[in-house]
Amino acid sequence: MTYSSSTLFLALLCLAIMAAVLCAVLAGVMAGMLAYWDGASRPSALLRAGMAFGGTLTLLMALLTLIVSALLQVG
Repeated sequence: MTYSSSTLFLALLCLAIMAAVLCAVLAGVMAGMLAYWDGASRPSALLRAGMAFGGTLTLLMALLTLIVSALLQVG
């Protein structure tokens, strides 16, 4: 069974996006837990978790976009 290069590229891109979302979720959970343990209220800790998730996901998606565009320029 052979795969075309576009199929492999799409599969690796989906895998990279899933890894970025997982890292963002972990960062959000840890930020929320640390804020709650530091004495923040639950809504405040949830807000900090959401900000950490959003910031991390934005940064990772921008980095992934940069890498993909660089790879597409080469190929």
